[in-house]
Amino acid sequence: MSADAELIDRWRTLLSQYSRIAHELDRVLQAGHGLTVSDYEALDRLLSDENRGKVRVQDLVDEMHLSQSAMSRTVARLEKCGLVCRGMCDTDRRGVFVTPTEAGRKVHAEARRTYLDVLAQHLG
Repeated sequence: MSADAELIDRWRTLLSQYSRIAHELDRVLQAGHGLTVSDYEALDRLLSDENRGKVRVQDLVDEMHLSQSAMSRTVARLEKCGLVCRGMCDTDRRGVFVTPTEAGRKVHAEARRTYLDVLAQHLG
């Protein structure tokens, strides 16, 4: 096998593995917690130590590699479910912050074990 073909094969293997894990995460998070993978990832990033629970929507877009519209839909869905709230940035009126609610913290904590179990099953 040529070096180019080997590189392409490794890339396709990686994509296939990612797809399998993402589909499994989406399935079990939806069934057990009513969350999509994007919902969980947004909550997880909001609750990371460095963010301390308040993140600009644009920063989530950059971190999660979603389009602005996909992130807006995710945040709107989380807000509708009472898991986050949105607020305007004090220093930049164009900026919108997202903050997890107590319900969002609870759902995240409950979903975290499910998320980690799937990752351990596929990557552990």
